Amino acid sequence: MKFFVDTADVDAIRELNELGLVDGVTTNPSLIAKSGRDILEVTKEICDMIDGPVSAEVVATEYEAMVEEGFKLAEIAPNIAIKVPLTLDGLRACRTFSAEGKMVNVTLCFSANQALLAAKAGATYISPFVGRLDDINIDGLELIADIRTIYDNYGYETQILAASIRSANHMSDCAKIGADVATAPPAVIKAMANHVLTDKGLAAFLADAEKAGIKIV
Repeated sequence: MKFFVDTADVDAIRELNELGLVDGVTTNPSLIAKSGRDILEVTKEICDMIDGPVSAEVVATEYEAMVEEGFKLAEIAPNIAIKVPLTLDGLRACRTFSAEGKMVNVTLCFSANQALLAAKAGATYISPFVGRLDDINIDGLELIADIRTIYDNYGYETQILAASIRSANHMSDCAKIGADVATAPPAVIKAMANHVLTDKGLAAFLADAEKAGIKIV
């Protein structure tokens, strides 16, 4: 499973990238606003840092304006994935972008039917929101499994990009189901390395090494 980091914080992206844990980046208007920077400027900086796809989202809601904004975003760098909402206008824009060879991330997916439409429209990525479904007492992971089944049934090439990831457990669960990608905040990706028994074992090894006077250099 590929790891995308869900942030517009360039320092956080750089840190994870240096660890080899970033296959791509997802942003949205909320994350751009949180960064306090111009969307074109910060997106260009991220694209220069990351070899993989960088999702940049349109803010228009009507087809013609989405197309104008999407092609403007695509001019930033060749690794831009144009992000559009899962609406009828968004699906139409997705078809237009994909026909021009652009990567497209269709976002705000909350049902298997929506995911099926996105695949039909030629989406590169579909972004089902796990955590937001969990928030309303619907199993977000079940949606990932349903989309996996449908896509495998018909050989759709659209990649499942599990989004709205809230925990390290979400990451491993999505991997077990077969999500192609999971995008998560930096803190969640870092948390995947944590385990109380790792900490306990390391403390014991270090104590024994100090007691025995073990030095390597």
